[in-house]
Amino acid sequence: MNGLLRPTSGYLEVAGKNTADLTVAQLARFVGYAFQNPDHQLFSSTVEEEVRFGPKSLGYPSQDVVRLSEHALNLMQLSGLKKAPPLSLSLGQRRRISLASVIAMDPQVIILDEPTTGLDASEIASLMENIDLLNKEGHTLILITHDMRLVAEHAKRVLVMSKGRILLDSDPRGSFSDLDVLRQSSLEPPPVTLLAHRLQELGVPRDIFSPEELAENVVRLLGRGGDNQ
Repeated sequence: MNGLLRPTSGYLEVAGKNTADLTVAQLARFVGYAFQNPDHQLFSSTVEEEVRFGPKSLGYPSQDVVRLSEHALNLMQLSGLKKAPPLSLSLGQRRRISLASVIAMDPQVIILDEPTTGLDASEIASLMENIDLLNKEGHTLILITHDMRLVAEHAKRVLVMSKGRILLDSDPRGSFSDLDVLRQSSLEPPPVTLLAHRLQELGVPRDIFSPEELAENVVRLLGRGGDNQ
């Protein structure tokens, strides 16, 4: 999608343009990509320089470079670390820096490769809160992930892939209802969904993906049993 690799057959369009006709630099205005390992992306001596590098390279005027980088730093809660060396910071902070460096280029589409790897629960919650804000600003967010809890809580559309083929195109609820398809891609739904599958013979829907939803259905079924008695 960003031109680092080219299709070996067929064609790929991004924002109505054939990627084969555009350079990586041209595609960077449409598609930003945050690596799974943020250290593969960081090279500047300060956080501020790192985040400003992208819009500078794209030829934005200096005032726009400042505006875009400041917005990205604020969104990723990095304003207090502008002068810090990126590689001296924690994994969660480095991941936010790599994402801020992509956001600063103001792409229409942002691809995040396994964004929660190595993060604890509070870091994941903070990161996804910021990513949800980006989506509300009008950016298309694509998550490449094996974290099905993350998918359940944040995704609107799910593509399950295996060996270069799309096995399923659905919403999270629909994708979690077919365990065989998920396992073809070495995916496991959240534990609460697995429990729902085990309880489906009792009338629990198998596409549940939150503890609250499971509890509501169990209470409903228990109430129905009391009425029958």
